[in-house]
Amino acid sequence: MKNIITLLTLILIFSCKNDKTDTNIASTIEPEIKYEYGYNLNNFKVIHDTIKPGENFSEILDRNHIDYPTVLEIVNKIRDTFNVRKIKSGVPYTILAKKDSTEKAQVFIYKSSKVNYTVIDFKDSIISAYNGRIPVKTVIKTASGVITNNLSEAMDEQGLSLYLAYEMSDIYAWTIDFFRLQKNDKFKLIYEQLYINDTIPVGIGEIKAAYFEHGGKPFYAFKYLADSTLNIPDYFDDKGDNLRRQFLKAPVKFSRISSRYNLRRRIAFYGNRIRPHKGTDFAAPVGTEIMSTANGTVVESRYKGGNGNYVKVRHNGTYSTQYLHMSKRKVKVGDVVKQGDVIGYIGMTGNTSGPHVCYRFWKNGKQVDPLRENLPTAEPMKKEIKPTYLKFIEPLKIKLDSIKYQKRKKEIIIPVEELNS
Repeated sequence: MKNIITLLTLILIFSCKNDKTDTNIASTIEPEIKYEYGYNLNNFKVIHDTIKPGENFSEILDRNHIDYPTVLEIVNKIRDTFNVRKIKSGVPYTILAKKDSTEKAQVFIYKSSKVNYTVIDFKDSIISAYNGRIPVKTVIKTASGVITNNLSEAMDEQGLSLYLAYEMSDIYAWTIDFFRLQKNDKFKLIYEQLYINDTIPVGIGEIKAAYFEHGGKPFYAFKYLADSTLNIPDYFDDKGDNLRRQFLKAPVKFSRISSRYNLRRRIAFYGNRIRPHKGTDFAAPVGTEIMSTANGTVVESRYKGGNGNYVKVRHNGTYSTQYLHMSKRKVKVGDVVKQGDVIGYIGMTGNTSGPHVCYRFWKNGKQVDPLRENLPTAEPMKKEIKPTYLKFIEPLKIKLDSIKYQKRKKEIIIPVEELNS
């Protein structure tokens, strides 16, 4: 009996010692250190908020216990990095404040986008500011679709970003008339999806390769740097021909043609008499950007009668273009413009029954229908480059051809290493 009591006493003693040891271990565990934007957040009171309508930088810092003279000093010292007058309502920000009873702000972090941010540090006597960017991961994806109505709708049906529709319209702007797509036209894409923290999508990168089947005819497009001196990649087809032309098909993105070039057009308002229409009307909301369809020099920019506000651009000795009924002109005579530059905005000035731009096209001094013209191409790929290019696109073309058309929302992810293999 005495031995049993002794044994129980020893067990109790060791049990108490173990409990004490566990308590000591638990008491020495440090809280997890969390770093963001280069700061240990455990050292601050972290305040997350959003810019309110009408709110300014001074009001935000004043609310967080920074006096006006200090705010003025901060604004003056960081003006080359960050203009505080350009903060926008709805944009999130973070304040790192002291953990003491003052809760005085030490750092202001303005998150201009999911990726870009500005850090303003004024916790010490030296005020500093810098612009940063959260690391972005690129994932290669593929997509496909069949058009029943228009490209945007087909993209939406697949749950794809409409940005891809805009990019495709740019890639094929010189070879496909997107105002006359046909039912059962098809597309396939290999493109970049951008992520932060591996899971949060923050936009689309570049389209690396595309395939568009229009009216039963195939159109391939591969992004390639053919001229290293210019350092500007372009899109070429599977034969090495440049998809770009000297002229865009249309001066407005994602518009619709409301009236075509027609020399025998009859108008009921004028007694059903023939009134030739020597332009192509692209309908779009007031304020929509109007682009120059090719490089050139502005030779006219004024308001005149039925034309309303208009701009005329001379591209070379053969071609000129004119853009009528603008709400506002953005260029003046003598300005040099490049293809795609905004030269004005859709309006209803002059003789017009609705918002549109009347696009007129001259060839050798005569107005012609640009949609029926065989427009000149851009500079061709150099012959010595073509073998390298054809080898470069070979795996991309194989991958494009293997993509199956999706009937419901679905994306296929291709590992980057496989794409580069």
